[in-house]
Amino acid sequence: MESSSPVYDSKLEAKGRNEMNYDQKYHGLIDLVHRREKEVRDFIRFLEEETSWLSSPASTRFHLDIQGGLLRHSVSVAETLLKIKGILAPGIDNESCVIVGVFHDVGKVGVAGKSYYLPNHDKEDARKNGRKYIVNPRVVPMGLAVRSLFLVSQFIPLTEEEVQAIVYHDGQYILENRVIAHREEPLTLLLSYCDNWVGRILENKDGCYRHLIRERRL
Repeated sequence: MESSSPVYDSKLEAKGRNEMNYDQKYHGLIDLVHRREKEVRDFIRFLEEETSWLSSPASTRFHLDIQGGLLRHSVSVAETLLKIKGILAPGIDNESCVIVGVFHDVGKVGVAGKSYYLPNHDKEDARKNGRKYIVNPRVVPMGLAVRSLFLVSQFIPLTEEEVQAIVYHDGQYILENRVIAHREEPLTLLLSYCDNWVGRILENKDGCYRHLIRERRL
């Protein structure tokens, strides 16, 4: 039996290190939560045991449309948020940044026992449109940010600022979000920017910044 090539072995090894790196970052972020540690860990236990949190993609065909993409995206947003707030708004609580950063898109898991994203078995659609996943038609329709708040608030008591940040993190790209236009809290503005930066720049598959993904080993 022929041994694997050194190039192939190095790719597997790098992938393993990358996955371990994200796992470490994920748990490192959670370790920053103190006042609501029990509630957050109870929520994580629920997510990991009863939902697709660890395996869900971040989108159907755009940024990180891969298994585990949602968690990777969430970790990157939380990390970026902590970095930027340290410069622009150091008074914002680290714990708030971790909670809204890690869980802003948690609605993409669906609900317990019912995943939001399903593999796309329409090979023609997948080939022509690059849609690897579809939205589960059995999941009750609602805005993803609303679903995120629905899930988080069952476990974690939130401040008004955290609620606003989660619900309106997509910013003024969403018509319904105009209700808070020019009245966003600092946490909302920072989360919205970080989510946009990570999704459109760091995780962009097709744009001119794709090299940043390799450099940061995302």
